[in-house]
Amino acid sequence: MFCDAAALTASSGCSSSTRLAERRDLHRQPMSREDKEAQEDELLALASIYSEDEFKRSETAPGGEICVCLDLPPNFSVAIKGDCASNEYMGSFEDIVSFLPPIILDFELPPGYPSTDPPAFKLSCKWLSPSQLALLCQRLENLWEEYAGGVVLFAWMQFLKEGTLEYLKINSPYEIQLCEFGPKCIRNNSGISDSCSATGPAEAVIWDKRAIQDVESVAALIDCILDFNEAQQKKCFDSKWYMCNICFSEKVGSECTHFKKCEHIYCNACLKDYYTVQIQDGQVQALNCPEPKCSSVATPAQVKLLVGEELFSRYDRLLLQSSLDLMADVVYCPLLNCQTPVMLEPGGTMGICSNCNYAFCTLCKMVYHGVAGCNITTEKLVEEDLEEDQDEKLFEEDLEEDQDVFTPEKLILVREEYLEADAAGKKLLEKRYGKHKILKAVERKSTEWLETNTQQCPNCNASIQKDGGCNKMICRKCNKDFCWLCFAVLSTENPYDHFKDISSGCFNQM
Repeated sequence: MFCDAAALTASSGCSSSTRLAERRDLHRQPMSREDKEAQEDELLALASIYSEDEFKRSETAPGGEICVCLDLPPNFSVAIKGDCASNEYMGSFEDIVSFLPPIILDFELPPGYPSTDPPAFKLSCKWLSPSQLALLCQRLENLWEEYAGGVVLFAWMQFLKEGTLEYLKINSPYEIQLCEFGPKCIRNNSGISDSCSATGPAEAVIWDKRAIQDVESVAALIDCILDFNEAQQKKCFDSKWYMCNICFSEKVGSECTHFKKCEHIYCNACLKDYYTVQIQDGQVQALNCPEPKCSSVATPAQVKLLVGEELFSRYDRLLLQSSLDLMADVVYCPLLNCQTPVMLEPGGTMGICSNCNYAFCTLCKMVYHGVAGCNITTEKLVEEDLEEDQDEKLFEEDLEEDQDVFTPEKLILVREEYLEADAAGKKLLEKRYGKHKILKAVERKSTEWLETNTQQCPNCNASIQKDGGCNKMICRKCNKDFCWLCFAVLSTENPYDHFKDISSGCFNQM
């Protein structure tokens, strides 16, 4: 897109600048008491009306910096084409924003302001071209003349904030104009730039040294637009009040979390309790929006902010582990003191641990043996099974021999006492009753409970307990939907269709 300055001719710009310069020379005089009081009153008024983000008063001279953030219409779209700015950016950018970086007005009040002289100023912006900024500079000068010796800074701010879009005829979608004032953009004697875009032929553009398009590169401009928009949205969100649908209390936005995908909002206190329980239970894949049937998931940054560093470390570790467990091309180093995840080569049977450099066979988990067959035979597998059976038989015999000590009731009490004891208590119980017996009893309890109360996920074989609800289940390890009746993996998009299918054995049994 070319920089358009049709609304401003070179002759009018030059004559206006000359006229203002003559007025400054003719009316230059020491500051009067009235001007000094008017300047001080105006600066104090601006400081009381606007925040420090909008107005900063200079400490060294009568002046300051005004940042004007425009009120954009809803669904305002901005775009940057890939052929602008000397082809330095070959991609394309387009996004809907609620805020754009501010127009910055740097000003200094001369001794003759406001009676005779206007403020000296510069106008800079990242998303307005020098031509557009020159038009605004001209409009500010016209406003000064209209006020005929009165203070004008507040009127300038109001115009920039409320009238810029209309004055420059900016509508959505808006394509940002980028002009490069370098070797290809030379100012001639009339104050007009001979070129203003690498995208087309030269076009007359007003050159105004007060108009500055503060852009280092197109990539930096895109980052600035996105970062500023996000920061301003966060600032607006933090200042508003929202109802939490968990505790049914109204909380200010700075104490709430916003799920951007679904737009649901909950207070941080409720989410912290909810996520803490989930992480402690190892269900790190289930940190989603609490709204029923909502699939939005909390970002790692949101989780970290809510639960703190210590619990987040557990969440991060379990999330990585669960992700690795679902990857078919990842195994763990078989050395018990290492257990580092190892990425496998496609079709290969050798794994090399990046932590301890142990090379092993991915089939038998022994030292890598090349083309030779694995050293685990059927006899070896049978022998291991027999050893497990023998351990179980010895455990039963020990219980029969010590039945005066280990009655079923006593066994349960000792087992529960062991599970609830601290490290010192566990060692004392192991010394008293024998570590082998206690550990076997604990293992048996876990195995019996799992066999009695759980079923295996048909996708990842994780043990799952059903404590109520419908027969459409979700595995918290692999996030797959499945039927509790027939253990069929269900469609992610429409899992309930399984129970509506007349040909299914689970028809109407959800």
